[in-house]
Amino acid sequence: MPLLLRFYLALAAVSAPFWRLVLWIRQRQGREDPVRGREKLGYPSAPRPPGPLLWFHAVSVGEAQALVTLLDRLTAAHADLQILLTTHTLASAEALDRRGLPPRVRHQFAPADYPGALDRFMAHWRPDALIVAEADLWPLMLHRAHRAGLPMVLINTHVTERRYRRRRKMVATNGALMRMFDRILVQDADSMARYRDLGAPAGKMAVMGVLKAAADPLPDRPEARAALEAQIAGRPVWLAASTKAAEEPQLMEAQALALDSLPGLLLLIAPRKPGEADSTEAAARAHFPADAIARRSRGEGITARTQVYIADTIGEMGLWYRLAPVAYTGNSLRVPGATLTGKNPFEAVALGAMVLHGPDTGNFADAYARLKAAGGALEVANAAEMARAVVAAQDPAFRAPYLAGAARVQAENQHPLEVSLKAMEALLSQSRPGGA
Repeated sequence: MPLLLRFYLALAAVSAPFWRLVLWIRQRQGREDPVRGREKLGYPSAPRPPGPLLWFHAVSVGEAQALVTLLDRLTAAHADLQILLTTHTLASAEALDRRGLPPRVRHQFAPADYPGALDRFMAHWRPDALIVAEADLWPLMLHRAHRAGLPMVLINTHVTERRYRRRRKMVATNGALMRMFDRILVQDADSMARYRDLGAPAGKMAVMGVLKAAADPLPDRPEARAALEAQIAGRPVWLAASTKAAEEPQLMEAQALALDSLPGLLLLIAPRKPGEADSTEAAARAHFPADAIARRSRGEGITARTQVYIADTIGEMGLWYRLAPVAYTGNSLRVPGATLTGKNPFEAVALGAMVLHGPDTGNFADAYARLKAAGGALEVANAAEMARAVVAAQDPAFRAPYLAGAARVQAENQHPLEVSLKAMEALLSQSRPGGA
């Protein structure tokens, strides 16, 4: 065992007071669930159901949402299968609660990475296997699961250039963690090469693609959508989805420019972190008067004067995509001094919105490359190009070839789900029988 990993495990053994203090502070700040916070200390809030139980772990909203279609297929295929999905963040719990989970899938907050919490968690839930989504690797959690003899699979994982540089400083530790997994399914060939360089066993790895690309469409909220459509009253509209604060000034500039050509245009903007919507509003106020800006979190509606509507709520992205014929998939405009990494475009594609994006798509570069090859998305470099594209995309004839190209790519995108399901079937065949 590498020295750094030994040091971490030794530190974790005496870290209980630290974790309790951190969680107490976060709860006072409103960043933890006041009712379910004890789950992070390993105290369950639900009984362990009978039958085999697979433990899926994801860090937050996007990673957990990407798993829902896979979990739905698994429970449909195995009537006795139980699934426990753990995440860390309050936002993820709220989003999953709003969306709804498939039958026999229950959510708990992941236990903090210290022995007492993990021991309580493992003793209660007695999982038959552990599946980690993307790259949320907590050393003690993995060590305890491996020591307990659980089959372990890492799925839908990728290594960004930034993560690669950071992990290059601890190759031995990263390799030791990777060797605990029975199977490692990566999103793309670049990630496979980087993982191999970081010590992951080549024989355990395979490319699966991006699981989000094969996910079912995000859920609708028909009553809310009908109310908003009535407020929009047929106006031209576009969506900026999962935006970062650094790029939002450019988006507001694009909206202002587009309004010169298309009066009445409405921008729906859903910031990546709803808690940072004050920054979104500040960016909007640099271009628009206060009465032209409305926020959903304040219960404000869309009026004839509204030019920017800030969708600062959790779990409603499916609603916003259904309201806009064209969507900028955020976190991708070029910002001096910052590196943005893109957003999954297939949420928009699945709901028939034409995709606009910026040039910085790092985490989803392969997905955008495939869309570009099929003519299924339009790249814009700056606010002026964004404004022109938004105005043009209000015409169905302009959108049609982009939508057709995106639909062709989407039709080819079931492969990641099929690979994941096959891996889960193999896992079920090798895992030990479920508990009581």
